[in-house]
Formats: sequence, structure tokens, C-alpha cells
Amino acid sequence: MSVLVLLGVNLGLLWLLMAAPLGRRTVTVRCRVNAEPQRLRHALDPRNDAEWNPAIATSSAIAGSPLMIRRSFNHPDRRGRPITRTVEIAESIETATGNPAYDLRIVDDSALDAGFWADFHEHRALSPSADGNELVITQTDHYRGLAFLAFRYFSLRREIAALQAYLERRRACSTGFLESPATQAALALLSTLMLWPFFGLTVNGLILSTLLTIVIVLHELGHMVAYRAFGHERVRMIFVPLLGGIAIGGRPYNSHFEVATCALMGAGLSAFFVPIVMLLQDFGSSGVLPAVVGDVSVVALLILGAFNLLNLLPMDRFDGGQVLRQIFPGRMRAAGSFCITLVILWIGWRIGLPANALIAALAVFTLMSLMSAGFGGRAKPREALDEMKPAERLMAGFGLYAAVAIHGFAIVKACDILFR
Repeated sequence: MSVLVLLGVNLGLLWLLMAAPLGRRTVTVRCRVNAEPQRLRHALDPRNDAEWNPAIATSSAIAGSPLMIRRSFNHPDRRGRPITRTVEIAESIETATGNPAYDLRIVDDSALDAGFWADFHEHRALSPSADGNELVITQTDHYRGLAFLAFRYFSLRREIAALQAYLERRRACSTGFLESPATQAALALLSTLMLWPFFGLTVNGLILSTLLTIVIVLHELGHMVAYRAFGHERVRMIFVPLLGGIAIGGRPYNSHFEVATCALMGAGLSAFFVPIVMLLQDFGSSGVLPAVVGDVSVVALLILGAFNLLNLLPMDRFDGGQVLRQIFPGRMRAAGSFCITLVILWIGWRIGLPANALIAALAVFTLMSLMSAGFGGRAKPREALDEMKPAERLMAGFGLYAAVAIHGFAIVKACDILFR
């Protein structure tokens, strides 16, 4: 029952984070600034060089269009070149205070399709306060899911912190709060403690939740290794309590093969640990190592296989769905999804799950597939990704089915030991 509750909670959180229709929302960040008026207005004016903003490399007005600026960002595009955006500015003067206010709209992006910015609007204004001035920055956009809304909020907070450091003539922190190792370690610990009640508030329950957290770390480490292999200079992992982790690359994807490989390597790297855990279990059961090592290893084997097999489900926002979408074009994707589903159902039958449980699992998979239909959002690349070569398609396909087979075998092996 606790597993079903955990699954239901995860489904609800996934829908809330990725698919909930929030409509048009505004993110607002305020801060009090006490600085020289000229220095403050220079920093606020988007037509200036924005040297205080760590995300922006250059910012300059377009010749012949004083209210159009071109910004070059420190984040690379798919080819490794700096991302550039063309921004349209509308300047106004607040009649009550005489302070300038700016409205910004992005009209062109070198990395993303123009439709991504269709509903985006930013407003910046200064207003007097008791101890200086209050800077207000708002960003309005159409959102689906809380995840991107939260991303925009934390990005604005980081921008505000950089501006305050510039005005106070001190060095801004180069690492965001969420990205710091201490924060990620704390989130991993929090995730372990939040998972603990689902496995029972006992020592064994704590061991299970700890093993699950370790499996999540290994899985995300696989994604990060793949990013580095494809030349991403900066990779990071964000822990999301209860849901797991998110590996983030340093630039957009360049090819369908890169998408497939980076998605597959989460379960792919974990597959290398399956024989190691099995060897530890054999040593523990044969007396070479203490018996407790064998007991913990067989449970770790089950969690390792189950978590990664779950991520290989043929649904869009899961790793398996992303790999299938790159490998199989058009209607062939349905055939590939059907084969993966059959293999997973066979594994369920092999470990002794009753027929009604398998039918219920199919119903849940269908529900999650319908939910994931709205996950993609409007974030489409400006240019189509490089197509996969036949050899790359074959390699990714064999890799997917090999990962399913290895983690399926891990589940069968662990269940045979635990329930024989």
C-alpha cells in the first residue's frame, strides 16, 4: 500500500510540476537598493553594457534602432557559440517619481524558436522607499507546470543578487544557491528522510530510502557523464525531494543521437553496477563477506533494477520515451513502445505479479502517457537537430534494449532470492 501511495504522490507532483495549466502568470522580485543615482540608473537601463549581470557577455543597441538591443549570453548554443537575443525596449518615465521604467520583449533568439517568447514580457521600474529606492522586476509569461515558473523566479533572484553586489562594489557569487554542493547534499538528505516513512519508520526503512537515494545519484551521474562525453563544459544535478534528481547539461542538444545517448546513459551507467552488486550478494551468501552484505546487496539490486526500469518506460518525459522518440520515426515509435511494454509486462509476470496488478500498471502507464502529452511546452529549438545516422540509430536501439534486459534481469534475480 505504501508503494501505491508513493506512486500516487509522485504522479501528482509530476503533473503539478510539468503539466498543470497555470495560464498567464507574473513573477515579481523586489529589492531595496541604496546606491548613487547615476550608477543605479546606468545599471537599470538595458541599453547599457550590463557588466553586472553574470549571464550577459555583451549588450549593445542595434544601429539605426535605438530601442532594439542585441544581447550575447555566456551560455553556449548547440554549436558552442554564445546565445544571442534581440530585445525590443519601451522606455517610460514614472510621473509620480520621475524614475525611468522599461518594458522588454524578446523578438529573436538564436537558440529557441520565436514562439517560445510569444507571451513573454518583462517590466523594470524604480520607486522611492524610506531607505533608498526599491527596484521591482516582473516577468509575465504563459506557463504550464510549476517547474519553469520556479526556474524563472530563482533566475530573477540571482540577477537581483548580482545587481546588488555590483552597486555595493563587491564580487557577486558565481554559483547559485540551488547549484551549490551543500544545497544539493541537503536536498539529498531531505529526500532520503521524506522517503523513509513510505518504507516504514524503522532501521530497515531508513536503509531502503538511503539505497534509493544512492541509486538516484548513480542514475543522474550517468546522464552527467554522457553530457561531458558530448563536450558540455558545465554539467550539474538538481535534487528534487520525492521525485529524484535532474541532470542539466551546459548547452542545448545538437543531434538526435546526443539526445538518445544522454537519456539512455542514466540507466546505462547503472547497468554496469548490476554485476558488481550481484557479486557482492554472492560473496555475502557464500560467507566470503558478512551475511549482512548479501542481504543489503539483494535489496539494492532490486531497487537498482526497478528504478532504472521505471525510467525506461516508453513515455515522453521518461528516459525510455526520449530514446524511442529519437530512434523510431513516425509510426515505428508505436511498435518500439509496444515491444518495450511487452518486455516489462513479461518481467512483471515472471516475478509473480497477479494479472489484475499488471492491468492496473498498464492503466497507470496510459494515464502517465496522456499526462506527458503536455509536458513538451513551447521550448523548441530554432533549427532542427542533426539527424541520426543508421549506425547511430542501431547503436542507440541496441543500447535501449540491453539496458531493459539488464535491469529486468536484476529485478528477476533479486525477486528469486527474496521470495524463493
